[in-house]
Amino acid sequence: MARLARACLLAWSVSAPAFAGPYTEPGHTPSEMVAWATGVAAFDRGPLDIANPALGDASQGTPETALGPVTGTDPFDVVSLGDGGTITLHFDSGIGDGPGDDLAVFENGFYGPDGLFAELAFVEVSSNGVDFARFRAITLQRDPVPAFGTLDPSDLRYFAGDQPIGLGTGFDLAELANDPLVTQRRVDLQHIAYVRVVDVIGNGSTFDSQNQPVYDPYPTPFAQGGFDLQGVGVLHAMPEPDGTALLAAGIAALAALPRARRARAA
Repeated sequence: MARLARACLLAWSVSAPAFAGPYTEPGHTPSEMVAWATGVAAFDRGPLDIANPALGDASQGTPETALGPVTGTDPFDVVSLGDGGTITLHFDSGIGDGPGDDLAVFENGFYGPDGLFAELAFVEVSSNGVDFARFRAITLQRDPVPAFGTLDPSDLRYFAGDQPIGLGTGFDLAELANDPLVTQRRVDLQHIAYVRVVDVIGNGSTFDSQNQPVYDPYPTPFAQGGFDLQGVGVLHAMPEPDGTALLAAGIAALAALPRARRARAA
């Protein structure tokens, strides 16, 4: 942990090196967000090292750390998920599908001379807190990454954590339009109320949407192991009910009143 802390403090002034991959999304600042997570619906912290569970679980932060706005650039103001850990956040504002990205996930990665020290996570969304559609993450990283190794973020798509501290990875709900849960109407992209973040176990035992093994720094057997979540912000809140639809619903309700009275009288 001390070694990582020193690395973090030394790396804040390092600018991003040149990258050659195809995925060059710029990320989002906290000031772009219109709302933030308001509740913790579920939390399951993972071990420091999935291969050595006797070491115990990650322990940095509490799940409530991920609520509300991301403030400052403190690398320790996070909740660490550990290997394979998950957290599910609730949003009073809801999230709707608008132009471009609709939500952003903030981690505490940092640039070194050779790339981004990034711990990755899958992101899933739900309307009812039961059915979760996962964004189709892609990795072009084909080799294992040592504990303090770095990644080329332009080789990553739709993995939370592919941006440095101070920027959030954006996710566009429209990307899920053909997901079976969406086409079956079990997930409504205009009424998302939950976001689940799932740590990637960086040893290649988890797979992306193209069935490729995912590698990120592994092992990370310290308190701040696994994905380090700072917060989840909303770029497009759930849309207000359409006025015409509300009017039609009101008229239908009024029309039903005489029938209800007649039924009671009978």
